[in-house]
Amino acid sequence: MHKEKKELSGPLQGLVVLDLTRVLAGPFMTQLLGDFGARIIKVERPGRGDDTRAWGPPFVRGADGRQTAESAYYLSANRNKRSIAVDMATPEGARIVRDLAKEADVVAENFKPGGLRKYGLDYSSLAKINPRLIYCSISGHGQTGPNRDKPGYDLMVQGFGGLMSLTGDPHGEPMKTGVAIADIMCGMYAASAILAALHHRDRTGEGQYIDIALADTQVAWLANQGLNYLTSGEVPQRLGNAHPNIVPYQVFACADGHVIIAVGNDAQFARFCAFLDMPQLAADARYRTNAARLAHRQELVALLTEKLAQMSRAEILDGLEALKVPAGPVNDLAEVFASSQVAARDMKISMPHPLAASGAVDLIGNPVKFSKTPVTYRRPPPLLGEHTREILQELSRKKD
Repeated sequence: MHKEKKELSGPLQGLVVLDLTRVLAGPFMTQLLGDFGARIIKVERPGRGDDTRAWGPPFVRGADGRQTAESAYYLSANRNKRSIAVDMATPEGARIVRDLAKEADVVAENFKPGGLRKYGLDYSSLAKINPRLIYCSISGHGQTGPNRDKPGYDLMVQGFGGLMSLTGDPHGEPMKTGVAIADIMCGMYAASAILAALHHRDRTGEGQYIDIALADTQVAWLANQGLNYLTSGEVPQRLGNAHPNIVPYQVFACADGHVIIAVGNDAQFARFCAFLDMPQLAADARYRTNAARLAHRQELVALLTEKLAQMSRAEILDGLEALKVPAGPVNDLAEVFASSQVAARDMKISMPHPLAASGAVDLIGNPVKFSKTPVTYRRPPPLLGEHTREILQELSRKKD
């Protein structure tokens, strides 16, 4: 059994989180709290566990070359946790979860609204035995409103919340993002809400209930695009990789791939035009200011596209870097994880794993760099029910 490291383990050291979530938004959030030092107890269904355990391939390969039951998707959001297999639908299972909640600082769940009430595991029930409890419910559309009982899958939320209407080629169909960003961002909002509630509890001793929805958080981070609509009354249209408020700020094809050009002000535009040997563009009244460039986007982009297509990626990136004009590559994931910058920032890590043929699995690192209480990676994503006996023994000792 993997032993948790005993050294200083982050700013949330000593915090106990009971994790009743599955799939992505909730597990991603609890993994973040675990990286910050919290002790996470992940409650899973016996024999099946978190749905994402089966969401593959790819799966971890064992020593015999065969794939195990540990999917890459599951590994992405479940390190720094212990797993207990408990059937909450039985009286004994519900009792065990209540006993765990009595000792927890935080309970997180993402069942359908009201789904845990029949087991006595809703906030009202648990707050009676643990008034200091922070209880976070993640759902598709929240605990109230006409959509409260509708399913809240990431793709559907991206559609409902307007993101897909803003994403994709102007002449193609609306597109989702390449990762489940509605889930990820909901998990991030949930983590910050829990930390705020803990701060309130530190001052007052009061626990509280947090209701957070994927759809709400999707609407919240429409950010500048949402305000563009609310301010103007004009519905933003898909621009592909172009920016709604800045030109040129998009992807361009070059002779050997693609580059990103992100001209943020008029001085940068003048240097960009000089680099392209097209200084007349910066002097042209149609393009001299960003507002003018927005008004004449199509003709300007056509001129830039023709010129950049004749140049190599390295020529463009090296030349613009020297002139302090923002530009960058469009990397695939092999290039991302081979990057010296990713290595320098420890964004790819390796952790021991009992089923992996190599004895370890590669994971994505936490991006937060604390100066006093660094993130630690103490436990690999657990096997289903790996710590059931250990956790039950701890509960028994507390009762004795």
